Order: sequence, then C-alpha cells, then structure tokens
Amino acid sequence: MNSVLLLIICVAILVCGYIFYGRYLCKKWGVGEGNLETPAHTMQDGVDYVPAKAPVLMGHHFSSIAGAGPITGPISAIGLGFGWGACALWILVGGIFFGGVHDFGALFASVRHGGKSIGEIISINMSRRAKRLFLIFSYLTLILVVAAFASIVASTFAATFTAEGAVDVAASTANAQVAMVSILFIVIAIVFGFLVYRRNVPMFAATIAGVVAIVAIIAIGINWHPVYLSNKAWMWIVGLYIAIASVTPVWILLQPRDYLSSFLLYAMIGLAVVAVFVSHPSMDSLPLITKEGNTTPVFPVLFTTIACGAISGFHSLVSSGTTSKQLDKETDAKPIAYGGMLLECVLAVLTLCAVAYAYKYNAANPDAALKGATAIFGGGLAHMIDDVIPGTYGVLFTLLVLTYSAFCLTSLDTATRLARFMFQEFWIDSTKGETYENVTGAKKVLANPYVATIITVILGILLGMNGYGKIWALFGSANQLLAALGLLAVATWLSNIGKDNKMFLLPMAFMLVVTISSLIINSLNQYNIIAGKVAEKVADWGTWAQLIIGVLLIVLAVVLAVEGCQTIFKKKEAK
Repeated sequence: MNSVLLLIICVAILVCGYIFYGRYLCKKWGVGEGNLETPAHTMQDGVDYVPAKAPVLMGHHFSSIAGAGPITGPISAIGLGFGWGACALWILVGGIFFGGVHDFGALFASVRHGGKSIGEIISINMSRRAKRLFLIFSYLTLILVVAAFASIVASTFAATFTAEGAVDVAASTANAQVAMVSILFIVIAIVFGFLVYRRNVPMFAATIAGVVAIVAIIAIGINWHPVYLSNKAWMWIVGLYIAIASVTPVWILLQPRDYLSSFLLYAMIGLAVVAVFVSHPSMDSLPLITKEGNTTPVFPVLFTTIACGAISGFHSLVSSGTTSKQLDKETDAKPIAYGGMLLECVLAVLTLCAVAYAYKYNAANPDAALKGATAIFGGGLAHMIDDVIPGTYGVLFTLLVLTYSAFCLTSLDTATRLARFMFQEFWIDSTKGETYENVTGAKKVLANPYVATIITVILGILLGMNGYGKIWALFGSANQLLAALGLLAVATWLSNIGKDNKMFLLPMAFMLVVTISSLIINSLNQYNIIAGKVAEKVADWGTWAQLIIGVLLIVLAVVLAVEGCQTIFKKKEAK
C-alpha cells in the first residue's frame, strides 16, 4: 500500500472517531452539564491549580503524553517482526476505543473529584487499601519514567571524550547544539509565562513572539554551543532542573514551556505529513501482519509494545495529575484529552510511514543504515524530503532530534511533578479529612512537597545512572497495567454515581488480560534464567528485580481487579 493512502484512511477514521464517539461519550457522562466550575477556579492556588486557556493546556497535555512514546512504540513493534497492518489496526482501535476513552475518562473523573489523582478516585470509590496499592505501583512506574527519560535527555546532551579525556568536538557538536537550544528554550518559556500571566500580554501576540523566539534560539544554538559536559554531569543538571520545575508554580515554567514545545511537535507532525506526501513511500518494505518466520506472539506482545500510540497508563496520571488542575471549562476536556490522544495516533501512523522508508533505505545503503528509534524516525523523514529537495537532510535531521529531545524533557518534568503528588498522597488519608496542612509528625515531613521531590529525583537519577535498562523490560507491561487500573477506577466511579460505564468494561478486561499474560511470560523467562535453564544468560540483580517486581505487579493487578469488580457488581445488585 502507498503510505499516503494509509495516512489518509487512518486520519479519516480518527476524525470520525473524535466527532461521533467523542460526542457519544460526552452525552453518556454528562460532560458540561450544569456549567459547573472546574477545580482550576474553585481551588485556585497559583501553584498547581491555575486555569489555563485551552490552546495552552492542549500544548501542555499533548507535549506531556506524547514524548517519545508514539515514535519508539511502532518502531519497536516493527523491529519485533510485527507488520504495518497489525500495528495500524491496533493504533486505530486502541486510540478510539481504548486510549481516548481512558484519557478522557481520567480527566473528567478527576475534574469531578476536585482535581484529585486516580489514586484518590480509587480511595473514594473503592477503598484506602486499593489506593495505597495503586500509589505504590504508580510511583514505581514514574521512577522508571524519570530514570529513562533523564538518561535519554542526558545522552542527547552529553559530549564525547577522547581516550586522553579531551572533548571530541567534531563528535560532540550535534549534542552540544541540542543542549544549548534546550537551555535557551527554558529561558524563553519563563519569559513567555511572565508576559502572559503577569503582564497580561494577549495570547496571540505572545504566541507569535514565542514562535519567533524558538526560531531565533535554534539559529543561536546551532552556531553557538560552548557547553561540553559528560553524561554524568548532565544527569545531575537534569535532576536539578526537574527538582525545581516540579515545585514551581505551573504558570512560570510548566504551562508556557509545554505550550511552546507543542509548536515543535506540531511542526514535526507537519513536516512528517509533507515528507509522506512528497515521497509517498510504499509500505511493501514491511510485512503486513507478521514477518515470515517470526516467533514473537502478537498477543500479548504487540499490545504492550505499542503503548502511547494506542493506550498508555501514563496518560491517566497526566490527565488527573496536572491537566485536571488547569482545565478552564469542562467542555475543554474532549478536545484536550480525547483529541490529544487521537492526534498522538496520527503521529504513530506517521512513524509507520517513516519506518517503511527507513527499512527501504537501509536495504539500499547497508553501510549507512539508520539505527535506533531517533535515527529511524528522524533519518527516515529527513531522507524523504532530501530526495526531493537535495541538501536539506542535515538541517531537518538536527531539528527532528531536537524535537525528540524536547519532548523527552517535557515528559520528564511532568512525570517528576506527578511522582511528587503520588508520594505526598500516599501518607495522607483524604477520607478522614487529612490534608498536608493539618497532618503532624512524620506524615508532615513525608508529605512535604520538597521532601517528596528530593526523594523522587534522587531515586530516578541514581537508577538512570546505574542500569535502569536492566528492569526497563517491565515498563511496557507496567504502563499498560496502569492503563487497565485507570479504566477500572473511572468505571467504578461511574457505576457509583449511576452513569453508563459499559465503554470501559471491555477495554479494562482486555488490558488486564494482556498485562497479566505479559507479566507471567516475562516472570517465567526470568525464573528460567535464575534456574539455569537458559544456558547463554547469567542471572544478575536485574534478573532478580524483574522476577520480584513482575510477581508483585501480577498480585497487585489481581487484587485491584477483584476489588474493583466487586464494587461495580455490588452497586448493580443494589440498583
């Protein structure tokens, strides 16, 4: 199939899903009924609860949920031997009926619970025990996110050193450029936030100035990049940045930086669309369903590999952790949460097109093959346009790598803020009226936002510097399990208030089966390594960690699923 035809068909289906299924969800849940004020207004505190204009909040939400997920997921799936047809089908079905419902439902439920997180929603609608189990799991998952994204960002900034310890300037130039632009980007975001929220500069004028500033700092960063630091140094600098970013008022940095970052993402999507239309590569370089001789099972591996492009548990934490505290009107929830998820699906489909071209290019140029997610995506798109407009590859590839890095950084500081919320919530029992202001003793210390942030950052940075990859294989399953639990939480709440929750039940059951199956398979693999049944592999701490955490996650999933289903069915029996 021609990639242009694939893109047109997929976009048309996603648009229909947004219009018709999105409208159906709004009607069933009563979104916007009664013109209720959102927590951003009723609980405004100038730090976390701050009403944001819809375009600004869309920028934050989309930047936070997208990150590198919709790019790395499809690329990994193709690498495992799955075909473009299987991937595209899961992206469409998953996005419209799983991921979109999950993100939209989590945001709406949080808004109706005063901007509280999914953990608090579980506590109110299920039990405090279920909440604590969910928070433990969510916090561990977010530590993995912080570790991984900090490592990715540091690696895209770090200089290369010679054997003598000197900086290899030629090999380090691209990374130094990305680092310099990223630093300048933070500066203009702070200026943007100050002008919009403290000097009331009109959004249109500020946006134009912001976009011009982005172009300017890219030009400056490409030509002036004096910062050459090691990977370890950048890890600690990134840790310091996210520690500060996670406790500062959202209007200073989070909102403006994510809003401006979204223009980079929109530009990347636009560039990808142009690349597909001008080059229109065939999808024939990839298999349709699975590669011949492929032994990796479609179920459950495909559904844990492609996460952010179809459904991702991390999204529910963003929706209920930061987005719900900034939502200006309930009716903004559909375009921001449901529309944001479907736009991410478009990016995932564009990634499939880029992979098809990259695989064809690699077959013709084995000595200059594109390797790694960044190179396959960025290189594939840049080569598409370079074939038509020669001489553009270098600039386009640099811009695409910059965008990739910017969104890892966006997801990173959002994940840190969310982990801080989770850590604080664990020690506070809201069902007894406890808040950070009225708790005492050890709870007062542990629920302190600065203490929670410091612990989170130290754990994430140390794990990122000392082999997070050894347990990263669990993240796909853990993330999708988080999605199943997010669906369960919202379904339970809707059941308790007498609203229709049927649209959650099938996705919830499917994701539970997928994740538990995947965790069982992974745990058995680690057990076989430890037992010496896999001769070519030696058990280390990472193997033991995967086995122990995998078993714990299975138990957690079963306990929460049973408790949630009991709550739902008891409510139905009472009715």
